[in-house]
Amino acid sequence: MERRKEVAGIPPVGFLKIGNERNTSLTSAQKTALIRKGNEFFNAGDIERAKRIFLTTGYSDGLMRLGDHYFKSSDPLEAFRMYWLAPALDKKEMMVERMAAIVHRWLKEDENYEK
Repeated sequence: MERRKEVAGIPPVGFLKIGNERNTSLTSAQKTALIRKGNEFFNAGDIERAKRIFLTTGYSDGLMRLGDHYFKSSDPLEAFRMYWLAPALDKKEMMVERMAAIVHRWLKEDENYEK
């Protein structure tokens, strides 16, 4: 079993964030330190740890970068989730337009199939 290096202030089980609410129990110094650590993780390719930190702190720029990462990694639903939480309105709208175009194409194909 791999022993992960513990990071001060991060619970071993990670963090959980649901919705758009921000964690208000962090001081600005704690938030700044966590964001720096999250950026280090992201730049080192440890996306899951970076994600836990960015979600916990509500770091919009980090969430947008995660969205870009997931979009490039062919995980559009997780990309959309990150853009939604960021909030990155322009990227959210781009994703909604793409999803609507896909649904439209499916409906058109289904219509042609039945003829």
